[in-house]
Amino acid sequence: MARSAILNIMVQAAAKAGRSLTRDFGEVENLQVSRKGPADFVTSADQAAEKIILEELKYARPTYSFLMEEGGEIKGEDGQHRWIVDPLDGTTNFLHSIPLFAVAIALERNGEIIASVIYNPIMEELYTAQKGAGAWLNNRRLRVASRRKISDAVISTGIKTTGTKNDALTLKQLGIISPSCAGIRRTGSASTDLAWLAAGRIDGYWEANLGAWDVAPGYLLVKEAGGFVSDYSGKDRSISNGEVVAGNEIIQAKLLKSIKSAS
Repeated sequence: MARSAILNIMVQAAAKAGRSLTRDFGEVENLQVSRKGPADFVTSADQAAEKIILEELKYARPTYSFLMEEGGEIKGEDGQHRWIVDPLDGTTNFLHSIPLFAVAIALERNGEIIASVIYNPIMEELYTAQKGAGAWLNNRRLRVASRRKISDAVISTGIKTTGTKNDALTLKQLGIISPSCAGIRRTGSASTDLAWLAAGRIDGYWEANLGAWDVAPGYLLVKEAGGFVSDYSGKDRSISNGEVVAGNEIIQAKLLKSIKSAS
């Protein structure tokens, strides 16, 4: 596939950050046996990857704004464009040497996501999307799965362990959705969930309490792969309020109905 200049910039930044994370990932297993544990090391790996992305993108487009998981918001002179960055989506997986994590970058123009990259450096999977140009895994065009029955569908979600009100609601939703579908999966990375949905590996996904950096890159991938994304009320506000219900047109609608019934 031919990539635009802006997408090439994003891919280059994600690849460079991915190389840094890959080196650090090779050290995590050795740190598991230390008394202090690897948490501080992983935080440093996360910050190092974000610094790489910031430097690469700022060099290429010095006037653009940033919204980053670790570094927060940086206002640029350009009032139209904003990078949305998660340098390590799947931190707990990384911490436990589970190779399900990703570098995730989206570009927003006037409030609309126009390009995105999700890169798993361990699996060497590069997901890219640009508005109107489709979604891609490496050089393969993506399309969401076409299953129509929820009983045939594999659905992914995220369940935290903090015991918050939102967790209790998710468990209630799970009690409704799990018996009706073919299986539930939890990857531990929202970007991975949305990328896998775009690739047809899973059929649906729901989760709440997410950051814009968790949602924005995968949001465009799913849309460009022919999927549907909404918040829990059915509106197109997932990036702003952190609620995601996604799938093909039929599965997304059935998931949304189940989620509404649990509220």
